Amino acid sequence: MTDRNALAKDLRAVSLAAITFARSLCLAGAVACVGAATALAAEPRSDATIKNKNVEASVLLDDKIKADAALAADCLAEGKKWIDKNAADAEASRKQDPVMFRNGAWTFERKYTVRSVVDGRYVSIVRDEYMDTGGAHPNSDVDTILWDTAAKKRISIRPFFTETADNGPTMTAMRKAVTASLNIEKKKRDTSETATAEWYKGLEPKLLKIGAVTLAPSTEAGKSSGLTFHYPPYAVGPYAEGEYVAFVPWETLKPYLTPEGANVFGGARPKGDDDGQQ
Repeated sequence: MTDRNALAKDLRAVSLAAITFARSLCLAGAVACVGAATALAAEPRSDATIKNKNVEASVLLDDKIKADAALAADCLAEGKKWIDKNAADAEASRKQDPVMFRNGAWTFERKYTVRSVVDGRYVSIVRDEYMDTGGAHPNSDVDTILWDTAAKKRISIRPFFTETADNGPTMTAMRKAVTASLNIEKKKRDTSETATAEWYKGLEPKLLKIGAVTLAPSTEAGKSSGLTFHYPPYAVGPYAEGEYVAFVPWETLKPYLTPEGANVFGGARPKGDDDGQQ
């Protein structure tokens, strides 16, 4: 009788252990499913995409851009033209040399991100691009957009300065400040050996040659603390150095500001704005 009772206890213990193990597996499975769903939800959805045997291309707009219908339409139209062109180029390249696609389809991604909104009117956008066409390494590029929400169109920084003539006083001062900022950043990265005229020869004192520009955010609400210039790899240094951002404080350009420029600029660059080279 004693052996029979002991056996019954052992069987109950085994059953309880099995039930506990099964419940643990179910809980773990549920947690994994929730985690996977959360991860998928966190991934931004493309606003335009093309996917075929030749190319995987996408365009993404951040939520701040999507909140402005005119701005979103402008960026999306441009982005769609970009992925259409890359898809056509990839198709032509496959026909000419299929070996170029031995590692699979080419990849293109363009992201539009709001950097700052100044005076409730001027929106600075950074346009980042990633491209992998099967070469030695992927490539990236960066450009910028300055959007006037009142006029509902793209503008330049010209209205903020009394003159922006090629090689004129404003552009000359701007270029000098840009190179000084780049030299400081290169010193931080311990890459001062490339802070040379040879690497900076592409930076000309011309509005269309000095670099892609944005209005930097400020510690003063509604103002910009100055200009930030965005450079992709190879622009002002070797590929290994990556992207650079040069900052020019508004005080440096104060002598050249129009009344509108004086209204737009003020305050200081927020702490941490240069972290990760914004």
